[in-house]
Amino acid sequence: MRKPNIVFVLTDDQGYGDLGCHGNPTLKTPALDAFHGEALRFTDFHVGPTCAPTRAGLMTGHYANSTGVWHTIGGRSLLRKNEWTLPQALRENGYRTGIFGKWHLGDATPYRPQDRGFERVVVHGGGGISQTPDHWGNDYFDDTYSVDGVPTPFTGYCTEVFFAEAKSWIAEHRDEPFFCYLAPNAPHAPYNVPLLWSEPYRGKVPESRARFYGMIANLDAQFAHLREHLRRLDLERDTILIFMTDNGTSGGCDLDREGFVVGGWNAGLRGIKNSPYEGGHRVPFFLRYPAGGIGASRDIADLTANVDVMPTLLELCGVDAGAHAFHGRSLAPLLKGGSLPPRAVVTDSQRLVQPVKWRQSAVMEGPWRLIDGKELYEVDSDREQRRDLAAGDPARVARLRAEYEKWWELVSTQVDETIPLSLGGPGETCLTSHDWRGDVGECAWSQADVRAGKRCNSYLEVMVERAGRYRFELRRWPREAGHALARGIEGSDVPWRRGEVDPKYHAYYEGGAALPLVHARLSIAGQEVEAPLDPDSASVSFALNLPLGETRLQTWLLGVAGLSLGAYYVYVNIEE
Repeated sequence: MRKPNIVFVLTDDQGYGDLGCHGNPTLKTPALDAFHGEALRFTDFHVGPTCAPTRAGLMTGHYANSTGVWHTIGGRSLLRKNEWTLPQALRENGYRTGIFGKWHLGDATPYRPQDRGFERVVVHGGGGISQTPDHWGNDYFDDTYSVDGVPTPFTGYCTEVFFAEAKSWIAEHRDEPFFCYLAPNAPHAPYNVPLLWSEPYRGKVPESRARFYGMIANLDAQFAHLREHLRRLDLERDTILIFMTDNGTSGGCDLDREGFVVGGWNAGLRGIKNSPYEGGHRVPFFLRYPAGGIGASRDIADLTANVDVMPTLLELCGVDAGAHAFHGRSLAPLLKGGSLPPRAVVTDSQRLVQPVKWRQSAVMEGPWRLIDGKELYEVDSDREQRRDLAAGDPARVARLRAEYEKWWELVSTQVDETIPLSLGGPGETCLTSHDWRGDVGECAWSQADVRAGKRCNSYLEVMVERAGRYRFELRRWPREAGHALARGIEGSDVPWRRGEVDPKYHAYYEGGAALPLVHARLSIAGQEVEAPLDPDSASVSFALNLPLGETRLQTWLLGVAGLSLGAYYVYVNIEE
């Protein structure tokens, strides 16, 4: 019997209400609505309230905090090296594996997608196009993406590029079992989109939402083309096709201070992306597999989560997990009309250097939700979570708090352990300020921060894999930008489309502050070196002998009047 293929479409920041089939009165999504009508629909499916944590759970079957991923920046989006991933499991069992779009679990060795089981990789950098690890000047149009580690220019809009590359790869491997992970960055901000797609919504909703909806409409059209492609290749019957989103909406509605919707549409849910309420983490999950014996389209109302996806897919594909254990469980019995015993599921949003117990958490059991350890809601009768029942049901609160305690013990055992980036492997390593250990104010995570010359600094955890002499090239601007260390930028140094680029994000694509830099310093493995820098040079370099082992790397670019910041980009080579 042929092993099933997997085509997994995961969109970015599209919430439960950002679909026509979920009642959105404005947004048109005919292709996804049609798929909804043909698929198994998990109506109580939950993820992390932000991007990287959801992806960590999907790729491992483990709660994100236990994998080292509880933020989207600050070195807390790096998936621990010892995690066994879904693409690794499938590749070890004869599958071809490809990723197209967003990874967001590490941009340097050993955390890149090609280090974690993907053999074909077409991705942007960081958590979104235009973030610090991404190719300089990418703006969603005619961008340069990493193809198996090599910067490669493309023509076209980002979503269309990723779908086109995925379809080409699927055709190439049509006669082999394959796992195609198609994870576009849309509709994540900036809301950059061709006018063709946003224009139908202008005047009906605020400008920002018109752009957001336009990005989803474009996604919908690409999903239609994908399904037609599978039919044309005679692959639809033997393919597990999944559509889901990674967290609550980022642009589909407006909230008041309590998280209740006061404008737009959120399918009756409270909260949006990053919220512990339902609107932050309840998302669509549609699955279709005609050859799988899973029956006709229907709703599955059981409480389910992203940590269930890996064990489910491995069972459907006949892959034995061996000694590997999961925090989630296989949903195959539900797919085939059976049942599973009830359980509690926990999600939270940390976005801190170190996790804090109870922070922005939701303990879920059946229709019950315990928020932050103190508010209690029953969502079947109170979908919007307006009636806090905690005072009248202390026994249930205590029981759900006990479930959280068990979960916390499970996920917190490794939070103090390091997650070092590797130095000394094959090829050059580029380290960026996106992964500096620290909070938002301590790292420059976007290209707008780089352009502004954001005054921030912190260290990187690194592992010297081979003792030897290393050369460190410190830069304020990435190599492909080519600008001098101390010089600014007048106007735009990249081609970008004013009419189609979100006005709120022009700072990502034009200008750059001049910085009166005069000196550079580097510290690693107990050694500290410094030197004056040439403000008209693009970089300053240091060479040091390093012993094998784990250490910290920190850099400084220093200027007049106490100016101090880290080098946003550091290129590292071992001298053979």
